[in-house]
Amino acid sequence: MDEEANAIMDVVDILTADHRDMLDLLRQVETTAEAELRRDIVDTVIAEVMRHSVAEEMIVYPVVEEYVPNGSEEVAHDKEEHEELVSVMKQLEDVDASEPAFTERVRELAELLDHHAHDEEDEQFPKLRESIPRRELVEMGAKVENAKKVAPTRPHPSAPHAELFHKTAGPGLGMVDRLRDALTSRHTG
Repeated sequence: MDEEANAIMDVVDILTADHRDMLDLLRQVETTAEAELRRDIVDTVIAEVMRHSVAEEMIVYPVVEEYVPNGSEEVAHDKEEHEELVSVMKQLEDVDASEPAFTERVRELAELLDHHAHDEEDEQFPKLRESIPRRELVEMGAKVENAKKVAPTRPHPSAPHAELFHKTAGPGLGMVDRLRDALTSRHTG
């Protein structure tokens, strides 16, 4: 997405587009025969899911907790789903893209991501739009895009899914991930 389009998109539009893009990439894996290209696509998805999740946890979830009815429970559920995604993504890092286990993990990731996206899009995002003025949702969208620029690109199962962690340690972890990505020629989008 270009920055001009983001200027008029609110946080819900941005996160929904992220969901579509990530799921579309995972569908491409199913139809891609070349193992190296399958690996590149999955590495891109992993990086995008990490950026997206961290941005949600930093910017969106605190607002949901404060302004959305039953927001704390919804956020706790979302963070559990993020942990499941991180677990599968971590497993994918260690599986050869030509192995059947790779395809199984990709399908598992797609199912988890699809479920998570539907939870947010069908339940949480409408409540967010009802509770927060559009101007603030647009501002949140800009903050999400900025958070994604410094977020980690690799799964870190032992890292907490917490706003304070992401704001303090996250940028350093993200910098290390991007350095590792560059040194290993890992595709991250």
